[in-house]
Amino acid sequence: MLSIWALLFTACSSSDKKEETIAKSDTTLLSETKSRDVDPITGKMMLVGNAKLGQPINIKFSVYNNADTAAKFCKWHTPFEGLMSKYLDVSLDDYTPVDYKGPMAKRVMPPPGDSYTTLKKGDSTSVDFNLNDAYTITKPGAYTIKYNSATISGIIVKDSLKINVSN
Repeated sequence: MLSIWALLFTACSSSDKKEETIAKSDTTLLSETKSRDVDPITGKMMLVGNAKLGQPINIKFSVYNNADTAAKFCKWHTPFEGLMSKYLDVSLDDYTPVDYKGPMAKRVMPPPGDSYTTLKKGDSTSVDFNLNDAYTITKPGAYTIKYNSATISGIIVKDSLKINVSN
């Protein structure tokens, strides 16, 4: 009887060791710190001057090359091509969207080579545009402006622009 207990105990013991060995070999430790990739082309919007009803609401759209080499972005769906598409989402603070009133260009894909702008390593470029040329701003209040065309242009604009339009 004692030998049966010893056999069972040994079997349980070896089973535990086998599971422990499997667990160790199936485990991979990952670092808790995340290495974050840098977006090569980023953009930023900034209000130029004051925003008043009935006057131009000028916005500066800047694009930066954060890559270690030259990088390019597509001008389509950006202020660099002028008003040809709805590349911004504009809304009041209560999330009421502001209608886009500009043209909508139909395009052939992929964009041709002359649709791209190349920026040297660490370089940037900017363009100013009047928000009123494409959106009907008729009420004073707080507005949020968000760039919505990163998938076409390749420009990552992480932050929305918040402006207060006064009388």
